Amino acid sequence: MISRRKFLSLVLASCLVFFSWIGYTPAASALGGKLPPLNEPAPEFTLPTNTGDGEISLNDYRGKWLVLYFYPKDFTSGCTLEARRFQQDLSKYQAKGAEILGVSADDIESHAEFCDSEGLKFPLLADTTGSVSKAYGSWLGFFSLRHSFIIDPKGNLREIFLNVSPAVHSNEVLARLDELQKADS
Repeated sequence: MISRRKFLSLVLASCLVFFSWIGYTPAASALGGKLPPLNEPAPEFTLPTNTGDGEISLNDYRGKWLVLYFYPKDFTSGCTLEARRFQQDLSKYQAKGAEILGVSADDIESHAEFCDSEGLKFPLLADTTGSVSKAYGSWLGFFSLRHSFIIDPKGNLREIFLNVSPAVHSNEVLARLDELQKADS
């Protein structure tokens, strides 16, 4: 027997998949909460990570570009595909002075298993209470929504991606990162 929380989580996830399949895109502010404003400081965070480093904070990435991506659940098909694409492109991000952090409501044990099974070499953060997902307008009751953010070396939020397609999202982020870096140089 599955718990009520898991059941509701599955129902909500199924609804999101259905809406995305039929092409319906609800307003981000209604679905995930209020998004943080562009070109202003990104919401601060400190969360536990699967890497054995204890906790990771936004401040740890000052001086680097950061891709902060939120996703619903470890080991699900879309989340696995998205993580694999980011891993495939990790050296391209690093060549641009950028790092990747994934965030979901899963705990650090789940993240560790997910990273081991998929060979992920970037940290995943455990937002088990949803507090950071809420600060980024990416929370839906029990899980994080599939949203991504580019944060510049000064800690300012420079780009927001909503309702992303896991198969092509990393390429979209890389292209936008390149545009932002050229505009800043």
